[in-house]
Formats: sequence, C-alpha cells, structure tokens
Amino acid sequence: MIAHVIYALGTGGLENGLVNIINRCPPDRYRHAIICLTRSEAFAGRITAPDVEVIELHKKPGHDPGMYWRLWRVLRRLRPAIVHTRNLAALETQLLGLLLTGCKRVHGEHGRDISDLDGSNRKYRMLRRALQPLIHRFIAVSRDLSAWLVTSVGIRPDKVVQIYNGVAQDRFVPCTLPAGDTATSASVGRVAVKGMPAGFCDAPGCRVLGTVGRLAAVKDQRTLLLALAELLDASPQQRDILRCILVGDGPERQALQTLIAELGLQHCVWMAGDRDDIPELLASMDVFVLPSLGEGISNTVLEAMASGLPVVATRVGGNPELVEDGVTGLLVPVGDVTALANALQTLIDDPAQCEQMAHAAVRRVQRDFDWERTVASYLQVYDDLLGRSRLPESMDGT
Repeated sequence: MIAHVIYALGTGGLENGLVNIINRCPPDRYRHAIICLTRSEAFAGRITAPDVEVIELHKKPGHDPGMYWRLWRVLRRLRPAIVHTRNLAALETQLLGLLLTGCKRVHGEHGRDISDLDGSNRKYRMLRRALQPLIHRFIAVSRDLSAWLVTSVGIRPDKVVQIYNGVAQDRFVPCTLPAGDTATSASVGRVAVKGMPAGFCDAPGCRVLGTVGRLAAVKDQRTLLLALAELLDASPQQRDILRCILVGDGPERQALQTLIAELGLQHCVWMAGDRDDIPELLASMDVFVLPSLGEGISNTVLEAMASGLPVVATRVGGNPELVEDGVTGLLVPVGDVTALANALQTLIDDPAQCEQMAHAAVRRVQRDFDWERTVASYLQVYDDLLGRSRLPESMDGT
C-alpha cells in the first residue's frame, strides 16, 4: 500500500500527475490511497484505477492539531509500506511516518510555494533540511527543482531523483494540416467547442491565443490580458481577428473579468471556466501561452505541445526544460507585458514559423514525455526502497 498525502484533490498539475500515475500503475503492483489534508473535489472522479480510497481530513485553516490525530488514525489503519507526500503543505506530516514500523517515506517537489517562488525562504529551506533524515527519497519533477534541492536546500544528492511528468499522447494529438499547407487553422476549420460564443473565431485569418490553468495569481493571466491589450492598441486592425481563450477557474476570476472590461476586451476574450474537454479547446488555438510567475513542470505546456501548438512561456522553473526558445516556442521574462506582446505578435505574423515549432514540439513530446516511462520511474523508486529489484508476475499488491 502506498499512501499519497496531498493538501487537496482539486484541479491542478500536481493532482493531475498523481491521478495519471495511479490510473496507469499495474493493479498487481501496489494498492493506493489518497489522503487529502483538506478535501477532495470533483477531480477525484477522474480516478479509474480500482479500489483507490480517497480520504478527507478537513484540516482547518492555520494550525490544526486535530488533523494530525485524524491522519495518524488513518495511517495506522492503512499500514502503508510507503508514505508519499507532495509539496510543502504536506511535508510536516512525514513525522507521523516514524510511528509506522518499516514504513518508507518519499516526498515530491512539484513546484515552490506561492509565497516562495524563488525558493529563497529560509524557514522553508530549514524545514526541508531538518526533515531530510526522515525522508528516504525526494522526487523532483524538473531539473530546476532537483538542483535547487541539492544546492540551495542542502539535500544529499543520493536522496534526490528527478522524474518528468508525462502526457497522454493518445488523448492529446496534433491537428494536422494538408501536406504543404502552412495556413492558419482557421482556414481549414477549427474544432467545434461546446459553449464557445457564436462567431467568436469565425473571421477569416482569425488567430486564437489561449491558456489553460487555475485562475490564481501565480498563473498571472493578468499579464496575458495586458499584453493582448497592448497588441490591439498598437494594431487596431487586429481587433477583428485576434482572440484569446482563458480556460480554468479560481480565486482571480472576478478580478480578471473586471480587467477584461476595463481594457475593453469583452469581444475578444472568452473565459471558458473549468472544462473536461481540454483536447478540443487546445485544438481550437493557434498559440498556447503560459505567463506563470513560477512553475515546476507544466502539464498544460506538455499537453499543448502534444496537440501541435507553439508555446510562449515565461522563463521560470521547468519551463525552459520544455520550451526550447526559437525551436518549440518562445520564452519571455516574468511579468514583462511588452516582451510577451512582442513574442505573441511574432507568432501571429508568421503561421509558417508556428507550424515548424508545432512539429518540433510534437516530436519532443513523443520522444521524451510518455506517461508509461514516468510510471515506470516512480515504481522503480518504490521498488528500490522496499528492496524489490524485480517483482513476481503473480504479486497481488502491497
């Protein structure tokens, strides 16, 4: 049994990765339970693996000693062979693993905390370093996070394993154009998307920018909207052909709606909300944009690349490990509205370059980011910790 401890099971990259790993793990290898320190949301419905218990501890805001007692009772009942926590919010719960005889402890770093995007917070680094003796393996989803754990936090290199997320290449597939055709997707017909405003991207030569992610400050959709306004102010003729789709929901929704109104962008921005048809939405875009203030490894960038989209992303975290500047997309500084606007205009003006980048992105994803490889890497960590270099085919799960 592997007990995965996370803050909440909602829409997000960490949660998406966890669910994908569990769903794709051979059922005879390990049993899984997900322990949510707070709550589980509708996202839990994406778990298709059999017999996965999802447990909610309903942690109160701030320090909640009762949550630790509830967690201990759950762990004592489950008796996991491995406790696998993820990100800072769950790190301290590793202390309870000491009370479980023979239990191995794994901690995953999927991205730095919103209040510590550059990883410089001394308190947080000291916490990780202090708990290092209790944790058998740290798993980092990017080389950036792996190097930070070793050089800045002080984690022993032999305890750190770097494993990239994968992408569902059977679900996210490139939209192909006729051979030799470098026209925009508008000229060959866009994928119909439920709920899209009538006529939203029907104009000849229409170019659609888009982003997918939680509407939260760290994702910085605000800078994308400001860049879009700058583009339209500089070239008013683009008002009829330039469109933007924001996919996702979250605490910044109202502020973003207000900004859209203030900038006069109501006609060209569609806030699509939380969706389960992401492949279709990506297929309706020409350029994918990720203006985040910080990232571990972005699942949405991988999905966009697998869908055959050039990506414009900020040069932070693991983004440069995915987006090769000038080859699969363009990288821009964090929070730089003008730089983002210029990068977007470059791709808007050059559909042929977009197509070249799209093909390069698909090749990169198909070569390096497969979920089966990711799952095998996680299983190898678990097997090594438990001394199982090779599991028998008939094993009925642990």
